[in-house]
Amino acid sequence: MPQKAPEGRGPVRYGPPAPDTGLPVPPVLGGLLSAAAGRTDPEPPGGGPVLREAAAGHWWRRGLRTHPEDVVAAPGAPALLLALIAAHGGDLLLPRPCPAWWPPQARLLGRPAYHVPTPAECGGVPDPYALLETVRRVRAEGGHPRVLLLSVADDPTGTVAPPELVREACEAAVAEGLHVVSDETWRDTRHDPHGTVLVSPAEMCPDDVTVLSDLGGALTPAAWPCAVARFPPTDPSRADRWTDPRARVLDVLTALGSVVPGPLAPALAHALDEPEDVTAPARRAAAVHGRLAGAAHRAVLAAGALSLPPQAGRHLYADLGPLRDGLAARGVTDSLELESLLTERLGAPAAGGHRFGDELGALRVRFGTRMFLGTTGEERTEALGAEDPPELPRVARALADFGAALEELR
Repeated sequence: MPQKAPEGRGPVRYGPPAPDTGLPVPPVLGGLLSAAAGRTDPEPPGGGPVLREAAAGHWWRRGLRTHPEDVVAAPGAPALLLALIAAHGGDLLLPRPCPAWWPPQARLLGRPAYHVPTPAECGGVPDPYALLETVRRVRAEGGHPRVLLLSVADDPTGTVAPPELVREACEAAVAEGLHVVSDETWRDTRHDPHGTVLVSPAEMCPDDVTVLSDLGGALTPAAWPCAVARFPPTDPSRADRWTDPRARVLDVLTALGSVVPGPLAPALAHALDEPEDVTAPARRAAAVHGRLAGAAHRAVLAAGALSLPPQAGRHLYADLGPLRDGLAARGVTDSLELESLLTERLGAPAAGGHRFGDELGALRVRFGTRMFLGTTGEERTEALGAEDPPELPRVARALADFGAALEELR
C-alpha cells in the first residue's frame, strides 16, 4: 500500500499563511488589472519607474525622504528579504518571536541567525541590553553579526513597539556596526492609528535602516505578490555596484528572475498612491479586526492564558503556559501538538509558537481574526461593514466558540 507523504508541520516545509483581511478586491484595482491583462512583459528587476515613483510617494507621506532610485520592488516580501540578506552578508539577529517567513531566508543562504529576547511590553523589537549581549557572545564565538531584522508593528504578537524602545534598540545596533532592516508590512493596520504612536527606525537612524513592506499587509489582496524596499538615500556619485546595497539587491533579483508581474504593476502603483477608494476599506478593515482581536484577547485572558493586548494586524499571540496541566491531560506538551489540537478544534489555522522562533516546549500560539468574519465572501463583507461586528449573531457565536474552546483546556 503506498505511503502518504507526511504533512509538513514545522517551519521548514512551509509556514502559516499571513492573516488576510477578508476584503474583496477593490473594484478600481480589479479594473486596472483587467485593463492590463494583455500585457506580456514583466516589470524590470526592481520595478519600473511608475511603480517606484508611487512607492517613493508612499514613504514621503510617512515622513521619509524617498526618491524612485532609493526603491526596489519584488514579487513578495520573502524574495526581497532573501536579496537583502544576500546583499549585506554576515549573520542575522532576529527578535524572539519573529515572523515565520524570516528565518527560512537565512537558512536558504546558509547564514546563521540568532534570536534575541524581546521586552515584556511588546514583540518585534529586541531588548537593547539583550541585543548587545548577543552581539558580544556571537563575536566571541567567531560569528559576524551584520544585520538586525525587526518589526515595529509586529507579526506574530500584534503589538506596536514604543518609540523609546525602538530608538534604544536601533542605536545599540548601529553602534555595533549592524544594518537594520525594518519590516513595516503591518504599519498601516493599527487598530487605533490616532491613539497608537508608531515611529519608523528609518526616522531615527536614516543612514542605517532599510525599510521593507509587503503591500498585502494593508493595500492589496494577499494573492497579488508585491513588496517594496526603501534604501537609505545615497549620493549617486558615491554609489557603485560593489558597495551599494541597492545595486547588489538588484543583482540578486535579476539572477533569480524575481520580477513583479507586468499586468499587476498598474494596480499596485495605484494602490501605493493611496486613493480613498483603496484606503477607506483598508482603514475600516483594520478597525474591525481590532475589535475582533480585542474580543479574542479578552477570551484568552478569561480562560486563564496570557497575551499582550493586540494593537495592529489581524492576529494575536497567546501563551497557554498557565493551562499546561489541562493540555497535558489531552496529550499536548509542546506548541506543535498545541497547533494541531487548536487548528482541528477551531477549524482555522492556529500557528504554534515554534514557527515564530519560540521554544517548542513553550505553549504559545498565534490566532488570526479572520475566522470570526465568516466562511463566505458575503458573510465577511457583512461583518466588515457592520456598525458593531462582534454584535452580529454569527460573529458573536464564533467568538463564543473560541472562548469555549480555550475554557475546555483548563
